[in-house]
Amino acid sequence: MTSTRKVWLNGAFIGWEAATVPLLSHGFSRASAIFEVFGIHEGPGGPFAFRMDEHLNRLMQSARLLGMEMAYSRKEMGQAVAQTVKTNAMGRGLIKILAYWGQEAVVQLVLESKLDTAIFAIPENEALHLDDPRPISACLSKWRKLHPETVPVAAKACANYLNGYLARRDAASRGFDVGLLVGTDGFLAEGSMESVFLVKGGVLKTPPLGRILPSITRRSILQVASAMGIPVLEEALPAEALFSADEIFTAHTGTKVSPVARFEDKTLPAPGPISKKLMEKMGRILAFQEDAFKDWLIPLK
Repeated sequence: MTSTRKVWLNGAFIGWEAATVPLLSHGFSRASAIFEVFGIHEGPGGPFAFRMDEHLNRLMQSARLLGMEMAYSRKEMGQAVAQTVKTNAMGRGLIKILAYWGQEAVVQLVLESKLDTAIFAIPENEALHLDDPRPISACLSKWRKLHPETVPVAAKACANYLNGYLARRDAASRGFDVGLLVGTDGFLAEGSMESVFLVKGGVLKTPPLGRILPSITRRSILQVASAMGIPVLEEALPAEALFSADEIFTAHTGTKVSPVARFEDKTLPAPGPISKKLMEKMGRILAFQEDAFKDWLIPLK
């Protein structure tokens, strides 16, 4: 029940239902909000956040890329996350941080005030599909990925996700779970909110940074693969590479490896050998069974 949840808003806790903004707020009517989402995991002695420092760094970077000013430091934000988790007695779930201009802006496009900040603790539930190992289906979207010279695609900005919404809606209308976006340059980019990986000849491949969100889950997969001795290439991939791939999987905050069983009209092993190894390794990391990656899970005290 949301009635019992508390939201951290600008340094104080309020009820979930009270966490609203005016319809003419800049963040809503101009879609200027930025955000971060990361996992909370139950571990020895309490809750842990997955790579929270890097998520907070990216939030600050999103603000810089868009010419915005945060009202709180990274340290203050980390403390606020810990307070939010504790106040909501949270176990496994997600933290979502929204930074936005809550003030009304009827004609103003540029504001100079610091951003309001809200932190939501979202407990695990069926709709989130957290850690869901079930294979998915994917297709190429009819829409193209936003060009990096039109907006900073490295910013985790709400407005950028209209592009992802269209890709997901297009995929669903054709009977697929995920739509993969190709850039205006003709090369593979990412999904609506997923990084995309393929395996060819034992080599793990993924599109390079520059035209995609610098996903922290993506970085984690690449680091884990390298530590396991799996060859990794970050390179421009034509869309056609998906049709000849031995394995395909996507990755995002909620599920670190989602194997693709059907891509367009092609059937794939799901998971394939490398996808399975990565799934198992990430599962061990999130179960606090891998000392080499223990610093990825930050205790919330």
